[in-house]
Amino acid sequence: MEVVFLGTGTSHGVPMIACDCAVCTSSDPRNKRTRPSIHVVMDGLHVQVDAGPEFRLQCISNRITWIDLFILTHGHADHVCGMDDLRRFCDLLGGAAMPVYSTEDGLGHILAAYPYAILDRPVVKGYAAFQLKEMPGKLELPQGTIESTLLPHGGVNTLGLVFTERSSGRRFAYYTDCKRVPREAVELARTANVVVLDGLRPEPHPTHMSISEAISAAHEIGAPLTYLTHTTHAVDYQPTCDSLPKGITLAHDGLRVTV
Repeated sequence: MEVVFLGTGTSHGVPMIACDCAVCTSSDPRNKRTRPSIHVVMDGLHVQVDAGPEFRLQCISNRITWIDLFILTHGHADHVCGMDDLRRFCDLLGGAAMPVYSTEDGLGHILAAYPYAILDRPVVKGYAAFQLKEMPGKLELPQGTIESTLLPHGGVNTLGLVFTERSSGRRFAYYTDCKRVPREAVELARTANVVVLDGLRPEPHPTHMSISEAISAAHEIGAPLTYLTHTTHAVDYQPTCDSLPKGITLAHDGLRVTV
């Protein structure tokens, strides 16, 4: 299983508009963060999770050339606003609608933002079409399974996802945009080989885990390797990595991980 981190930043991205702090002006490319999304390849199945405003550019820079299905973790702008660019992948699927999974709330956001795309097939070549499906607790696929759990994120719930590749048995958990990891989510991720957690910034936040809260969650889950994502310009990549416990590090845009 391969995971590509297309984006690892927050809703404002890094560098942030009208900011000349040390991170926003850093020459370290790992401090340049677009809005958060990942691309998972599991036994040849290409799964895209979320599509922020830079989604098109992320696909080009990371050479994403195929998507079989799309999962929206939740309907916030930094995760949903790039979905129109799935139109190109509908073309590549031969003009078929893209299967799109989310929570009931997430599907409502898609319907409100993209009413023209809720079709069995694109209106014409080059247009998007979405086949909306509520994400089940366990999505069974020939290439493996994708399990889901709900994570609290302010007034909404985010989908936490655990991928299990059929051929290798390797497991990968993606828990972005959450204030805490509930007990059932901890248990679901317990045997994951790699875990990704929301780790917004050093200071507490009302709807995201701080870095110290993410570290505590990582220790509770106990995976061999944990990446923190969705980080703000308060997080300088290398000094922060140097300060993290063994087995925990920061993700960065363009990172490719073989699970």
